[in-house]
Amino acid sequence: MSGTYLVTGGAGYVGSVVAQHLLEAGHEVVVLDNLSTGFREGVPAGAAFIEGDIRDAGRWLDDSFDAVLHFAAFSQVGESVVKPEKYWENNVGGTMALLAAMREAGVRTLVFSSTAATYGEPVSVPITETDPTAPTSPYGASKLAVDHMITGEAAAHGLGAVSLRYFNVAGAYGAFGERHDPESHLIPLVLQVALGRRETISVFGDDYPTPDGTCVRDYIHVADLAEAHLLALRAARPGEHLICNLGNGNGFSVREVIDTARKVTGHPIPEVVAPRRGGDPAVLVASAAAAREKLGWNPSRADLADIIADAWEFAQHIAKER
Repeated sequence: MSGTYLVTGGAGYVGSVVAQHLLEAGHEVVVLDNLSTGFREGVPAGAAFIEGDIRDAGRWLDDSFDAVLHFAAFSQVGESVVKPEKYWENNVGGTMALLAAMREAGVRTLVFSSTAATYGEPVSVPITETDPTAPTSPYGASKLAVDHMITGEAAAHGLGAVSLRYFNVAGAYGAFGERHDPESHLIPLVLQVALGRRETISVFGDDYPTPDGTCVRDYIHVADLAEAHLLALRAARPGEHLICNLGNGNGFSVREVIDTARKVTGHPIPEVVAPRRGGDPAVLVASAAAAREKLGWNPSRADLADIIADAWEFAQHIAKER
């Protein structure tokens, strides 16, 4: 059964891939994005586009929408440390305005793009949804605040909501992939070296208590991530707020990512060891048992080489456009 969905932040990396999946599933999609970090060319063909801010969502939301999928947020951890007010104002204040608009319009289903940054330093691995939340950055704190806000909205006003806490999203889906500026994610940074846009890739610390001394992270293909959002729409229940981690349950070290990228691209990709960054846990790996059980989600693109190959194809495509 088809529906009509508002995708906030749908011109960004994850939002655009989810919007494309919704269209392929036969749904009507309206993308709302102010293009502060998104790209107009990221809006899938077939989706209606509104250039606007989530604070003004009430101008467009009405009861013709079945649900909102909310991706509109600033997401740079480092920037959030030096400009915390930007993250509180947009991520928290903007979402508060969006929830009010949904309440006024009678739109009672929400899927929220949350993050593993809500956990901070893990107390155990793999991380489960019942583990303590102690974010180490204003970015993570802002996302956790929104999760709390959604829980209250569900209890008080009958919202049916699902928060999906992503770990490391990577890869590309057709014409949609990462094009952040500035870029901060490991895989696209490594591929920039392969493309000749950077001379080296920095490895921040090689003395962690891991098999090769570098940090270990859980990578999930963006297409698997998108499929979880469609499942979440079906799983949302009035008055309930479900929180699920999204990850593969397997970790890859920084050096494994670089070595795999060398094989995929055929480029040497020189690396330079740099000091550890403050707040970088040795290992971040998700337990996705709740997503499997409650959403019926089973990621099928867990091979690191396949994830990097899709990202590499997209990176080369973007490089030709420049």
